[in-house]
Amino acid sequence: MKCETAQLEVVLLAYGELIDDKLPELDEHLAGCEACRQELELLTAMQDELAAVEQAEPSPNLLAQARVRLDEALDSEPEPGLLARLRSLVMGSLHHVHAAPALATLLVGAGFLGGTALSRYQTAHEQKPPAMLMQHSADSAIANISSIVQTPDSKLVQVNYNRVVPETAQGTLDDPQIKQLLLMGAKNGISNDVRDSSVALLAEGCKAGHICDDDDQPSDKRGQTVRDTLLVSLRYDRDSQVRMKALHGLERYLVSDQRVRDAVLESIMNDHDSDVRMQAISMLEPVQADSSVRQVLHTVSTTDENPYIRNASMTALEGASQIQ
Repeated sequence: MKCETAQLEVVLLAYGELIDDKLPELDEHLAGCEACRQELELLTAMQDELAAVEQAEPSPNLLAQARVRLDEALDSEPEPGLLARLRSLVMGSLHHVHAAPALATLLVGAGFLGGTALSRYQTAHEQKPPAMLMQHSADSAIANISSIVQTPDSKLVQVNYNRVVPETAQGTLDDPQIKQLLLMGAKNGISNDVRDSSVALLAEGCKAGHICDDDDQPSDKRGQTVRDTLLVSLRYDRDSQVRMKALHGLERYLVSDQRVRDAVLESIMNDHDSDVRMQAISMLEPVQADSSVRQVLHTVSTTDENPYIRNASMTALEGASQIQ
């Protein structure tokens, strides 16, 4: 057996595709050929290293964007004939593998080509839905929010979002569809600008009383609310400007909702941005008499490394003492 043939069979052996009849001849060759043995050892070591690497799951946003781009790339390519693709598949399979592996590859390839052709035919002949219609039951079909634009000197907000293809919705903050898209943009926006715009508009509409009416309903009778979304943004968003705007929108709940009060106190203790912490401290005046508020202010005023934060906390604590 020549080394060129042996190295091809070494690849099949490493992947468990070498037929049993070839093993004795390959073993005999490997016993006397150091180069081919090293080839097999390298392949085995590579497989062991790959098996030890944890595979990261792609995000839903990445998958959706990849599918859109793949469809666009496939549509722009000239489609070869079926016979040409089958001939290329058969010749490639016969060159690399033999017998059963080649037959299995051929069957899988034929099934893939048939499925692709059928899918494209169905897609080309199916009825297209209206471009701007979105029902709340179809939220799971939206991949992400791509951009948000507020018309100057107007109540209109334009939200661009992606499903299989990009779509656009337009309406006022009072529109339930716009509100739902803004909630999604605050949570799943693909950029800081989208999340910033979503949270800013939610906070603005909430302070103005436009989109917070359902937040006063019992939790078992309402879905995702502006308050819940702003709490998530305040606690977990990576952008400090988004967290600042979330604070702005939560201010109306500070007195009535203990969850909001706790989230603001957490920001004072743990947020990495000093401006966010200063803004959170300045919001505490209506609740300075609360014991948990005084405890946090006392801790920060005596132990925090930032002198401005210490001074602001001390001033707020003195105000709480005067209230008492």
